[in-house]
Amino acid sequence: MGDGGAAADDVSSPPAAAGFSYLAVFHNYPLVAALLGFAIAQSIKFFVTWYKENRWDPKQLIGSGGMPSSHSATVTALAVAIGFQDGFNCSLFATAAIFASVVMYDASGIRLHAGKQAEVLNQIVCELPSEHPLSETRPLRELLGHTPTQVVAGALLGCTIATAGQLFL
Repeated sequence: MGDGGAAADDVSSPPAAAGFSYLAVFHNYPLVAALLGFAIAQSIKFFVTWYKENRWDPKQLIGSGGMPSSHSATVTALAVAIGFQDGFNCSLFATAAIFASVVMYDASGIRLHAGKQAEVLNQIVCELPSEHPLSETRPLRELLGHTPTQVVAGALLGCTIATAGQLFL
């Protein structure tokens, strides 16, 4: 029984963390593809603002809204990279694809309409008399969602990034 007990102890003990490396995260292809999708989409928005408006706007590096959708680029790059890595017929890809669909639907539907409502509410507040208690209310953020074109552009960017990662990594 002594040998059997030792074997049982080995099976139930957690693996040693001696081989753990924080750099291992950079070898996670789906994660790297998703983060690159976000970073590249946000960078495009940053440089487009500079080109169109001739000004640097650091908020574009982290803000929502605009062309292309960084949300779409991120989740599409994640889903496609998972498909390439684990197969497009696996349940993890199905989960990522449904997750991406929900995020993109939300970006072009609910968040887009919430932004339009914020625009109307801001206009109403601007027209209030100065003595009204809400006249000094801070304006709501209006650029929350994306048009369908911005969502499709983000999705195409995400697919391109994941495909390029598959080809070059």
